[in-house]
Amino acid sequence: MDTYRVARAWEALGDDTRRAIVERLAQRPQAVGELAAALPVSRPAVSQHLKVLKEAGLVDDSAAGTKRIYRLDPAAVGALRDQLDQYWNRALAAYKDVVEHGNDEPDKEKE
Repeated sequence: MDTYRVARAWEALGDDTRRAIVERLAQRPQAVGELAAALPVSRPAVSQHLKVLKEAGLVDDSAAGTKRIYRLDPAAVGALRDQLDQYWNRALAAYKDVVEHGNDEPDKEKE
């Protein structure tokens, strides 16, 4: 998953409803109707949110009779996790450095 696609995925997750959809799809693949029944938005709104998530690469879908079943894309979710792991590791390394070597920045309150 390229950098721009990861950025689009983070942007897509900036919406509460889309995060709720992702949480439900993390439990199991579901059709639009199932998702809409569990959320406080209309079925057309869920479809629009799924379109955004699909364009961001977070979900894919397949036909099952007359329904479309949506599921999370494991590679996309993995790319988000990898990026979070990078941020977390950098933050921990910076914290360790401060603890071991002290804060080399001047104390702004003393100035």
